Amino acid sequence: MLGSVRYAPDGAQAEDAIEAGASMLAAAEAGREAVSAAVVDAAVAAVRQCWAGGWQPADLERIVRRDASGASLVAVVVDAVAAEAARPPAARPARDTRWAEQLRNLGAEVWWAGDTGYLDALAERRRTSRFETTYDVLAALRVLARLPRITPLPAPPKAAPKSGPAASRALGRIRGLLAKAEATDYAEEAEALSAKAQELMARHSIDEALLDSADAAPGGQAGGPSAVRIGIEGPYEQAKALLLDAVAAANRCQAVWAADVGFSTLVGFAPDLEAAEMLYTSLLLQATAAMHRAGDDHHARGRSRRTRDFRQTFLVAYADRIRDRLGAATAAATAAATAESAEAAPDLLPVLAARELAVEETTGALFPDTAPVRLRGIRDADGWHQGRAAADQARLGEG
Repeated sequence: MLGSVRYAPDGAQAEDAIEAGASMLAAAEAGREAVSAAVVDAAVAAVRQCWAGGWQPADLERIVRRDASGASLVAVVVDAVAAEAARPPAARPARDTRWAEQLRNLGAEVWWAGDTGYLDALAERRRTSRFETTYDVLAALRVLARLPRITPLPAPPKAAPKSGPAASRALGRIRGLLAKAEATDYAEEAEALSAKAQELMARHSIDEALLDSADAAPGGQAGGPSAVRIGIEGPYEQAKALLLDAVAAANRCQAVWAADVGFSTLVGFAPDLEAAEMLYTSLLLQATAAMHRAGDDHHARGRSRRTRDFRQTFLVAYADRIRDRLGAATAAATAAATAESAEAAPDLLPVLAARELAVEETTGALFPDTAPVRLRGIRDADGWHQGRAAADQARLGEG
């Protein structure tokens, strides 16, 4: 029955199959423990199938939360991830510290006493009937079984990242600047803080590139590019993906957006990926707050019928202007570093060029069939002008 439910078709027929399976399993008084253990085994197998298909823990939680009806299936999927992690290792993709971090963030821990009592423990925890609980477990298995294969992330570089005291201080200062940028109500202050943060990110990237090059074998890099996935939540996914692309480009990364599964993959060297992720999170918070402030004014002026067009256009314009500003900050930091290191590190520009080429080649190998996306909903002139104005006021650094 578990197998037939996992591959049930769409629509009413699938719902009927899951309901019938849940009814049969819930009514089985004899062998309740065996049924529960079999359900957990099926969940572990489904999760491992997802790992083989390129998914990671955070991806599963995000896609189920995005597409499944209700939060009940999300909790079941997190339990399945926890059960798999507790089993003896199977054939798994390479895992780095991010994998363990994702498990911690999801709270993926085995909280039930034993697999034979999982269904009863889950029903008691959720205060639902055994039938309702079993139905949700089977529905979650079906969701996992129907997930498409996605491009797996490359194995993390074998070379250990070098995060000495100087790097830690730089990242701490960058985080502090961005936190101030998110907290202030003054647009000009936010702009200055974000700009300074980007300059520090660019300089940190240069320092790490030189250190990496010095430790590498002649003609190579100590560690190659890696990749991370960043969720793009609705609404206005296109505009948010465009903002992430602008941040990625300024930090010597490349971004590939997968609209059907709701995330972008960032490819780059580890310090640049960390910087891009931090800055994108901060700028998205700033952009959203500025959009709502501008939207309230837009509504007050009697244009509420086109609020969605206004917000979509606002965010696209914001991303477009942020691209210019971040690019200028990175270029300025690179020029300053080049001038300072003309004698001490004459190979700076070739080192940066080599890293850029490595990122481009890795992206091409992972995603050989990418295509440009045509933006829709850019129809509000007021939203465009206000979005660019907000980007001019976004905090990129310290005044």
